[in-house]
Amino acid sequence: MRFEKDWGRLGLKLSDWKEYRIGELIETIFSGGTPNTKNSDYWNGSLPWLSSGETRNRYINVTEKTITNSGAQNSSTRQALKGDVVMASAGQGYTRGQVSFLNIDTFINQSVIAIRANEKVLDKKFLFYNLSSRYEELRAISDSNSIRGSITTKMVKSMNIRIPDLNTQRAIANVLSSIDDKIETSKQINHHLEQMAQAIFKSWFVDFEPFGGKMPNDWTIGKLSDVLKLIKNGINDKDKQKLPYVPIDILPMHSLSLNSYKSNDEAKSSLITFKKNDILLGAMRVYFHRVCISPFTGITRSTCFVLRPFNKIYLEYCLLTCDLKSSIEYAQSTSKGSTMPYAVWENGLAELKIPIPTEKVIKNFSKIVSPLIKTLQDSIYEIENLQNLRDTLLPKLLSGEISVNQATK
Repeated sequence: MRFEKDWGRLGLKLSDWKEYRIGELIETIFSGGTPNTKNSDYWNGSLPWLSSGETRNRYINVTEKTITNSGAQNSSTRQALKGDVVMASAGQGYTRGQVSFLNIDTFINQSVIAIRANEKVLDKKFLFYNLSSRYEELRAISDSNSIRGSITTKMVKSMNIRIPDLNTQRAIANVLSSIDDKIETSKQINHHLEQMAQAIFKSWFVDFEPFGGKMPNDWTIGKLSDVLKLIKNGINDKDKQKLPYVPIDILPMHSLSLNSYKSNDEAKSSLITFKKNDILLGAMRVYFHRVCISPFTGITRSTCFVLRPFNKIYLEYCLLTCDLKSSIEYAQSTSKGSTMPYAVWENGLAELKIPIPTEKVIKNFSKIVSPLIKTLQDSIYEIENLQNLRDTLLPKLLSGEISVNQATK
């Protein structure tokens, strides 16, 4: 018992884990800014620019927007470096408190905080895992200490952090990184499968390559509502307890595969059900391009469209039609509201003109593409298991409750 008390299960004295303020262990911490969005000379350049919503991704490999040198020089944006930890200091829904690790240099906006570890005393990946495990704490301190509920650099610097020696930090980070690497590999495989499905769809139904480059005469032009229906089934509290919850924040942008879900305890109001193989489309701010195939039966909110083909053989065709950039742009053009625009179905996306192939063509297309889509759906369970393993090990490793050797057995 004395051995356990003095040395813990880590094989090194728990007294060797020392407590500091984060501000004592970092080189710098800062937030950025946004170039004038009305000046086209500032945007679509060669410089990555990160917004807070993108911290939904644990690793930042690319940004959704880019800026020019002029945009960087004529604004308060600042450049964070590869290896920095970034945190969403503000943002809609679940965004505030999310933490990511930079695999690229990028400029950041005013709702992102960049933190650079002093690597003589603090491993950058150890810092990343420490902060990513403190999401609820970050949201709590920002709610109580900030008028607008945002996280400040001062708050982050004043947070306590317990660390072992640098070699142990690195060993712990390596264990967790190895799991993250497997998750990222699975996501990359999904991305390639999506690209294959999208390329086949474009060849058949946009460029009509298998049909001599033009739409066959026995096809018709119809509307999206000819092949898809909007589902609005509500749910009571009793039935809710049995189903996973997929709010709009969980739907990834520009990806057909759903990678996670939330506890139904968080499902509060305006709930609707969906079934496996339904299409989930983020209707609120539809320009974020959230279109997924559901891998299970669950619940979401009315901020999402739940779309179901009238004929199940049209599933892959409908999914990839909804995922077209032109379809999202059409939904955006018919959205209602200015501050928080919502796509509408009736007299909106439902009216989108589409080619309607013969059933024979659809069956042949489905035979080719459905195995790709099924692989995407099934991958959520592998990814979820890996995420659960990482999230179980993370607090135990960071506290010294278990050793690296125990974690890797």
